[in-house]
Amino acid sequence: MAYILGFFAADGYITVNKRGAHFWCIQICDKGLLERIKECVGSDHKINVRLRKGNEKDLFRLQIGSKEMCNDLRRLGMMERKTKSLAVPNIPDEFFSDFVRGYFDGDGGVWVGQIHKERNTTNMVIRSVFTSCSGNFLGLLKEKLKMFGVLNGVLRKEKGNYYRLTYSVYGSLNLYDFMYNHKVLRSGLLFLDRKKIVFDKFVELQP
Repeated sequence: MAYILGFFAADGYITVNKRGAHFWCIQICDKGLLERIKECVGSDHKINVRLRKGNEKDLFRLQIGSKEMCNDLRRLGMMERKTKSLAVPNIPDEFFSDFVRGYFDGDGGVWVGQIHKERNTTNMVIRSVFTSCSGNFLGLLKEKLKMFGVLNGVLRKEKGNYYRLTYSVYGSLNLYDFMYNHKVLRSGLLFLDRKKIVFDKFVELQP
């Protein structure tokens, strides 16, 4: 559930309709992952699709009506207008890697490529990044990750009024190890394949 909380922190929202009904929603492009989230929360709600034109990917939405669940999310810092007031929830340390992996799958990215291409010898590097409109959230996330040995994160404000928390090679490898539980996947572990594969390929290149 900590993974789902992390993913919700990135790509979810709470809404209350005119009748006073409370809903929490996640809307993403990865239908397969959303189906697994739906299964984990024991929901029988329908996943709706929003078809988009051109090269834009279709969006899939899971919306669940539950005032109790919405209040639980609020107590964990997931308010209706959480864009700039997002909080790092107080969850047990043993589940924090799941929360981080969920947030990374929602609002994170990883890149592998060569640098110093103009030289005779090029270097293959990896960069991983978390993004948020809340610099305070990323600052707290950075400090919390340091407690688990994920070091050397650089927090910057970017154009467009958002922030990036970036890790280079050493920090990215520690983050990889932390998020995927020392390369041993627990049964039923939720993660986006396409992001983990980028990490896996870089790790395989290491001597």
